[in-house]
Amino acid sequence: MDFFSFFKKKSAPPSGSVAKDRLKLVLVHDRVNCSSQVLEMLKTDIIKVISNYMEIDDEELDIQITQTESDDKNGTVPVLYANIPIKSMRKVNQD
Repeated sequence: MDFFSFFKKKSAPPSGSVAKDRLKLVLVHDRVNCSSQVLEMLKTDIIKVISNYMEIDDEELDIQITQTESDDKNGTVPVLYANIPIKSMRKVNQD
């Protein structure tokens, strides 16, 4: 590995690739009848609930609806994907 490659500016993915990924997301959201407003409400609710138990980095939070192969291998199904960085656990009173 070239030592100086660490300091080089990383190249962005080609715009065609980015556009293709965005189109896939739009199609998935459309197929599961999930508007961007619903996804934002879902994201807000998830943050609210998880924040009761742990401190999270909501700046780096990534919640998406994607497609994956079904268990019976007869097509794809929508999947809720959540990548939630945890900063620390909160003390929870267990009465």
